[in-house]
Amino acid sequence: MKLSNFKTSNPAFTPYFWDDNKKPEAKMTVSGIFVKSMLSILVIAAVTAGVWKLHEDGMDVSWFTLGGMIASIIVSVMISYKNNWAHILVPIYSITKGCFLGGFSAYVRVKFPEMPYQAIGVTIVTFFVMLILYQTRIIVVTKQLRSVIITAAASIFLVYIISFILGFFGIKSFIWGTSWVAIIFNVVAAIVASFSLLLDFDFIERHKNKAPKYKEWLATWGLLVTLVWLYVEILRLMRKLAIRF
Repeated sequence: MKLSNFKTSNPAFTPYFWDDNKKPEAKMTVSGIFVKSMLSILVIAAVTAGVWKLHEDGMDVSWFTLGGMIASIIVSVMISYKNNWAHILVPIYSITKGCFLGGFSAYVRVKFPEMPYQAIGVTIVTFFVMLILYQTRIIVVTKQLRSVIITAAASIFLVYIISFILGFFGIKSFIWGTSWVAIIFNVVAAIVASFSLLLDFDFIERHKNKAPKYKEWLATWGLLVTLVWLYVEILRLMRKLAIRF
């Protein structure tokens, strides 16, 4: 029987002191997500800059691109199944993404030195535009819109996976060229990536001050996935347009 079940006027035996003495569980907050996201982005930027330096010194960084991509996929799967490990896995994910982005954008910098920075600028502007559209409710995330965005994103990733596999057999997919079809595909992918930010904002709004504290890392991971995808699509699109025109 719990001591709190006994009735007494003695303040030392009130439930405040005896009823398990549990502190309220910390909840997910927007400020917590912001801090974790900024730290993760700084890690990605630092690793990217390091890979760029290695490329400038003459090192082949193609393995950073491939290894970072594969490692980030593995870590993402682990985060999906082990949400409570996110505080460990998200920093690792940031490192893997830094390796991928460093190798991927290093080759673009050879012919277009300023293009990666321009792509970062466009990504930041797109982020704030989508945030304003979400906050002002010009675009409302409904169940139908959520389904459309998820379906479109999954379809695009499926095309990328198939194209990647075909590449091992020497078959070049249409999405890697500079044809109008490839450019249109990039435009659609960039639009879907930007709209995916709405899902991240919606997740944060629905769970802030309610979900456990560790889910701040989960929300951070979602934002990183979308922002990196958006940056890659913008950079690829800018490169294709620069080559074609």
